[in-house]
Amino acid sequence: MDDPLEPHRFVFDLDRGIREQVIEKLEKSPALPFEKSVGPRESGLYALYYDGELTYIGKATKEFTKSDRTLRARLNEHLGKLKGYALDLSRVTCRFLVFESDWWVVAAEVALIRHLDPPWNGSGLGSKTPGEGRPGTDRVSRFDQLFSKRLKP
Repeated sequence: MDDPLEPHRFVFDLDRGIREQVIEKLEKSPALPFEKSVGPRESGLYALYYDGELTYIGKATKEFTKSDRTLRARLNEHLGKLKGYALDLSRVTCRFLVFESDWWVVAAEVALIRHLDPPWNGSGLGSKTPGEGRPGTDRVSRFDQLFSKRLKP
């Protein structure tokens, strides 16, 4: 039986650098529409693209968190957040890779963010908005500065 995750499954070649391998495999994986329930219920690395440009790298690690932090759950969280902003979601696509170990997921995420410096990383799109919710701060995230929030009907 064919493995539907084969284009997304990643196994490291320990004789080559992590970063180059992950970039190569990620770029070869299919770009998918960013919609509800995209991605498997597995740990892995994902990338968001806006108009075909890499904008965000993230990870989902079930093993470390002992929760439903799968690729599907994490991408659904981002989708829910992005629906609150005045941006055209049809212009957003995603790619993901499934890894054999959460340790590799963490190493790959760090390597890619440091090398590629996606503009939405560290902007407030992720699970930790810098400064938000801290007493005495009215900090507005960089993501909120880039994209206005939708007006509620």
